Amino acid sequence: MIEFRGAGPIEFGERLDTVIDIYSAAMRPPADQLPGRKAIMRNHGIYPYFQCYFAEWRDAPFGVRGTAEPRIVGFAYGFRGAPGQWWHDVVHRELTDRAGREVADAWLGHAFELAEIHVHPDYQGKGIGRAMIRTLCAGRRERSAVLSTHDRPTAARHLYASLGFTDLLSRYVFPGGYEEYAIVGRPLPLTRS
Repeated sequence: MIEFRGAGPIEFGERLDTVIDIYSAAMRPPADQLPGRKAIMRNHGIYPYFQCYFAEWRDAPFGVRGTAEPRIVGFAYGFRGAPGQWWHDVVHRELTDRAGREVADAWLGHAFELAEIHVHPDYQGKGIGRAMIRTLCAGRRERSAVLSTHDRPTAARHLYASLGFTDLLSRYVFPGGYEEYAIVGRPLPLTRS
């Protein structure tokens, strides 16, 4: 049984080792990148309007005596994007160059940036990622939701499209990187589709 539990910046920071373990299992990055990724995630916790949800797996219904503590099997978090944040600034600049400042401001001027959404591979394909995105976006006051994902036909790319996210940028390579990403967005609220 899966339950979603909100966590603020303090608990998020306390659970960073678990978060990094899930991220590592899901994304399989080179081990030497993990300390930097952990530092980035820790920093995200101080961004304005930070919000996180953990997906917790329980072996029995909540409240049944004698059951083990829930295991965190996924997490999703985001925050309000703003000038001065690296992702916001580089994406805004590229979107301005490709589509004009008015388009960039419309999408990123008051946006909820979904920074990380990951489910441990043992629990993927069960609708957890979709439910976490819906939970994370529920009640947000921003005008849009935006995120970056690998620009290839992945399960994540399919998931975002099925939730109504459309390409704002494609084949985008972040400064200092080499992989191509798609920057996708959709207006909020996130309605059922």
